[in-house]
Amino acid sequence: MTSPAAVGLIVTQARLDDWPVVSGWAADEGWNPGLADGPAFFAQDPDGFFLGRIDGEPVSAISVVNYGADYAFLGFYLVRPDLRGRGHGLTTWKTGLAHAGSCTVGLDGVVAQQANYRRSGFEPAHRTIRFTGTAPATETPADVRAVRSADLADITAYDSACTPADRPRFVAAWLTGSGHRAVVRRIGGRVTGYGVIRPGRDALRIGPLFADTAEDARSLFAALTADAGGSEIAVDVPETNRAGIALAEEAGLTPSFETARMYTGPVRPYAQDRVFGVTTLELG
Repeated sequence: MTSPAAVGLIVTQARLDDWPVVSGWAADEGWNPGLADGPAFFAQDPDGFFLGRIDGEPVSAISVVNYGADYAFLGFYLVRPDLRGRGHGLTTWKTGLAHAGSCTVGLDGVVAQQANYRRSGFEPAHRTIRFTGTAPATETPADVRAVRSADLADITAYDSACTPADRPRFVAAWLTGSGHRAVVRRIGGRVTGYGVIRPGRDALRIGPLFADTAEDARSLFAALTADAGGSEIAVDVPETNRAGIALAEEAGLTPSFETARMYTGPVRPYAQDRVFGVTTLELG
């Protein structure tokens, strides 16, 4: 798929080996992308990433990752700073959105772009606040353990209840990504939450942190940070989850960044009260 523009821009589907360029731009914007996010994103939708080039040089990017026939998520909307204001972004945007077809599309929009997104048909659902700081010294609670391969089916089902769409391929890749550490809490054999911590450019990132209750989330958070005491960490908490905000504040973390979750239409109901930390602002 190509989309030539009058200014010489050609937008094509990106490959996994283009990932360092895109993640580098995201890091320059202060987004702190995970170091090994790319393979999990491509596992969910290998055709959902786009790169714009002029004379072969990358200048713009976008991801529109499809989750089945009803829902897609937009992220990594970037234009190289020295080439902004020339229409490259709009051409890249149109090419990426075409990949979503008739799906409802979600995104996490930075404050400066939210008005533009509204003009494109996106309506805000809630704010998401990034909390950052030094990880407290903790120990892994006895009822939390590392995720095992036998947990995959139960965790995938749990994840589906906490998100607007099923994403089994992504979950399988995310749990086992390079440098990713995943933990699960089970009570009476039933999953009551799970979480992942992974290395980022500027800090370790926690996400997702999905849990039935604040107690479950607190235990999972302690397990995730047990080996991270003294390191910088970050977690993105929906403003609607007051218990999640309280947990971040109890850990001594402070707000450093915010976005707005926005959608072009309705999404299926999901357990928003279980979302103590979103998986990633780039993929929902």
